[in-house]
Amino acid sequence: MICSSSTTSRTRRLAAGLLLVALAVGPARGGTSVGDALAKARTALAKGDGIAAEVPLRQALRQGVPLTEVRAELGDALLLQGNRQEARKVLYGGAFPSGTEARGWRLKGRLELVEGNLGAAGYAFDQALRLAPDESSLWIDIARLRFMGGEEAQAIEAADRAVRLAPRDPRSLELRGLLVREQFGLRAALPWFEAGLAAAPDDTGLLGEYAATLGDLGQYRAMLVVCRKLAKVDPGNLRALYLQAVLAARAGRIDLARKIMQQTGTAFRDVPAAMLLNGLLEYQAGNANLAVGYFDRLVRAQPDNLQARTLLARALEREGLNQQALDVAGQWAQSASASRYLLMVTADALSGLRRKREGEQLRGRAARAEPVPATVIPTGQPLGALAIGYGQSPNLAATAVPYIRGLIEAGSAGEAVAVADRLRQASPGAAGAWLLAGDARLMSGDFAEAQEMYGRAAVIRFNLPTLQRIDLVLRRQGKAAEANALVARYLWQNPGSPQAMKLLSAGRAELGDAAGAAMIEAVLRARGLRNPS
Repeated sequence: MICSSSTTSRTRRLAAGLLLVALAVGPARGGTSVGDALAKARTALAKGDGIAAEVPLRQALRQGVPLTEVRAELGDALLLQGNRQEARKVLYGGAFPSGTEARGWRLKGRLELVEGNLGAAGYAFDQALRLAPDESSLWIDIARLRFMGGEEAQAIEAADRAVRLAPRDPRSLELRGLLVREQFGLRAALPWFEAGLAAAPDDTGLLGEYAATLGDLGQYRAMLVVCRKLAKVDPGNLRALYLQAVLAARAGRIDLARKIMQQTGTAFRDVPAAMLLNGLLEYQAGNANLAVGYFDRLVRAQPDNLQARTLLARALEREGLNQQALDVAGQWAQSASASRYLLMVTADALSGLRRKREGEQLRGRAARAEPVPATVIPTGQPLGALAIGYGQSPNLAATAVPYIRGLIEAGSAGEAVAVADRLRQASPGAAGAWLLAGDARLMSGDFAEAQEMYGRAAVIRFNLPTLQRIDLVLRRQGKAAEANALVARYLWQNPGSPQAMKLLSAGRAELGDAAGAAMIEAVLRARGLRNPS
């Protein structure tokens, strides 16, 4: 019986193979063979064009090719189009033909990854890795999974392996550039994008990242050249439009920037950076009512984003909605770490409500010159409830972070350190876990140990939040000159960072270098990087 079953299976596979050969060599409707249709589809997939790939694949199916034989290609085409529902039906609808199983698992992993199912994505990639351990595109996907899961050090290792396996692959070089940009800074990332463009000069992904990096470096002319090429290679490319809008805004051409952003339609509706840009453009154009809409959506998406909250309060106050402005500022304005600008905005709202005495008190706070202390972001939840959530998932940042904040609020800094260390030990490759361990020590007054934790985070990801924390602990230890040197090094890699420029301005003023601070302030004002009035 086993022999008979095996023979039948082989006969069926042989028949299917003969059918494919017959279809490939025979003409199809319109004079195009199935072989030609499949070749067109694979060429389109190599270019990342899911629509151009789906058409010949559907044609091949109509002409009798079994879905099993093109399952991977069709699933890939649907994924490229963002049609995840149909892609799931195809990819999970049956088996993959011999030789394509690894690709099938990889595509399943990509589908799960884009939908945020990290566990399912990891399982799928593990199956693909078992079948094809030296596939560079798989290691790219693994790197992305690790980065999304907070395993940033492991993501860097996976990206390095992808580059070793395919040194001229555009996707490998693009991803490595992105990770280098996070790890070391903008300037360090340029060679990776340039290497990718040397191999694939018209690659839209590389062109977009290269243009964005040039813009953040302040190399606006070069950015515009790359944006124009991106628009030429891919007419109507929305990334090119967005970058040109950013460039126009930085040049103070508000009306042009607004016009360009309008051309992008709703493509960036849920992108935080675009919400912020649109809000600022409308505010500067005198449309505070429209700015309120953008800032409100951003605050709803990121309730702990103090910059967005402050700008929303200012826009509401400008509209005369003073009570709403106070509600938005809320406990943030009462915090000892409230920025001077937020205090002034809140004071203006209080004055608008004829609560002038309270407003003057806040203006008095804003006028003080002493450094703003670090405080924990309020949780707004009872510590007991936070403890229950943490107890169910102690190694997840989503439950550990609010619990640590709650412990610090309650004055239990020692316990907060222990909880943070448990998360750090569970996720040693996550920069955020090291930062959290440093934050807990900072709030307990252990500045030296906080600096050690922040330094370990910087090895993995030296971004702005890491810089701000190291700068703070250095200054708390009386190491202002060392802090200034660190900020200057960061600015060499990221010269367009207004936050770093403000840190250096304040640091130079602290050391009595009024002339140096004044020069930085002049640049900030010229670029419109001080808060709107």
